Amino acid sequence: MPTSSLRGVYIPLITPYETDGSVALGAIARLAHECLDAGAAGLVPLGTTGESPFLDAAEKRSIVELCAGIGRERDVHVIVGVGTNNTPNTIAAAEALADVPGVTHALVVVPYYVRPSQAGIVAHMKAVAAASPVPIVLYNIPGRTGRLLETAGMLDLAGTPNIAGVKQSVDEVGIPTLELLAGAPRDFAVLGGDDYLLLPLTYLGGAGAICASAHVCTERFVAEFECGVAGKLEEGRAHHEALLPVVQACFAEPNPSVFKAVLHAQGRIPTPDVRLPLVNASDAARDRALDAIAAAQG
Repeated sequence: MPTSSLRGVYIPLITPYETDGSVALGAIARLAHECLDAGAAGLVPLGTTGESPFLDAAEKRSIVELCAGIGRERDVHVIVGVGTNNTPNTIAAAEALADVPGVTHALVVVPYYVRPSQAGIVAHMKAVAAASPVPIVLYNIPGRTGRLLETAGMLDLAGTPNIAGVKQSVDEVGIPTLELLAGAPRDFAVLGGDDYLLLPLTYLGGAGAICASAHVCTERFVAEFECGVAGKLEEGRAHHEALLPVVQACFAEPNPSVFKAVLHAQGRIPTPDVRLPLVNASDAARDRALDAIAAAQG
């Protein structure tokens, strides 16, 4: 098993589809191995980038089993998205991981749509952590959930057993994140969820990122992270400035449509398709992203 500490660049895997619309498990495996070969620290299936709301139970199970097997083979973390806005359902999804060897963590998003209080968010997370067979990683993304998990609640949860860290996707390295970095236990991993903030967050003590953009230019995102850890300012800045246009281009249309268009154009997945209500990326967005990637790799 990998070390218990979360550190590095993790890939929130897309879910590619075959031409008949079924999940392309072979393509997931190839992508996973390619990213791990390039230095990624682990895999995060069934996240937002993986279109988890559009997958049925059997599809989710097959993806989790596949990624868990790769995790065992490669000795890396596998962090499975299980969060919903319903506490019993989230607990059930976490408990189901007990019989899938190779899953190391569960990713639990702040409950969305129902707009719970801070006390409700904290109670939800503690209930899931108490029941989960693996440590949980909080997912704080107010732009999608409508609720920010604030500093006091985050620090409370950071000291709670079976909670290993957070994916912090708040569109800034502001006061709440700085307070979290200063006040959380050293073994609580603050992972970035905004790809363009990988370097500054790491400089300030972050443990890495769950980074969708690292589907492409993986080696360079990993190098950017390592520069942050080592305090290599000029080299890290060069990576950051080269990769910023990649991040901007890949998120120009709703995630993960541009990533899928790019990966299909690169011959890495069988189709560029997403499932409704998402629609496929425009040709213009795909081409801008490919140009940005080529410049970063050149």
